[in-house]
Amino acid sequence: MKKEVILGSAYLAPVEYYTKLFAYDTVYVERFDHYMKQTYRNRCVIASSGGALSLTIPTEKSEDLKCLMKDVRISDHGNWRHVHWNAFVAAYKQSPFFDYYADEFHRFFEQKYEFLFDFNLELCNWVCEQIDLHPHLVSTGDYMVASEGQDDFRERLHPKKLYTECDPEFLPKPYYQVFDQKNNFLPNLSIVDLLFNMGPESLLVLRDSIVKHE
Repeated sequence: MKKEVILGSAYLAPVEYYTKLFAYDTVYVERFDHYMKQTYRNRCVIASSGGALSLTIPTEKSEDLKCLMKDVRISDHGNWRHVHWNAFVAAYKQSPFFDYYADEFHRFFEQKYEFLFDFNLELCNWVCEQIDLHPHLVSTGDYMVASEGQDDFRERLHPKKLYTECDPEFLPKPYYQVFDQKNNFLPNLSIVDLLFNMGPESLLVLRDSIVKHE
């Protein structure tokens, strides 16, 4: 086990994110960074029949150009909860474990959360509970300046950055995916892709996706 890591808030974060929850003693989740679009803060990527599909949560426009993550409010624009839920059903209804988790998972898309950070954190806690992962998660009380003993992945975990270049300790272990014969294996998708396809074995996939350097 490593000591401490700093992560950003993420909507149903990718597998790489959860390998950090597995590998570190303490995980700080940043609340005081400036909100930026086109990041995992409000976007997840799943495997649809047509390939990788991004799902984005709309947010309220802030008058402050530098809105802090903790203050970002979720918008109701575009009936996104219904759209996302239908996308999950279409993508995973044939997966081995979707029906097992569906009722509890659906509740997150029936309830209206005000703040994006709170929504992301509750989803993260729920996923961890399902896969028997017990990270020590700490929400930051101010913007965290990384110390020498801490690994900082706030900017390294990003949809537009290649994990192969940014994270030498992550090597995604392939697992069964519903459309893998059509699309081949799609690495580092949202954690729900792993959860719905592998269920309780998700923890083993996370473990085996961590590169141990001698």
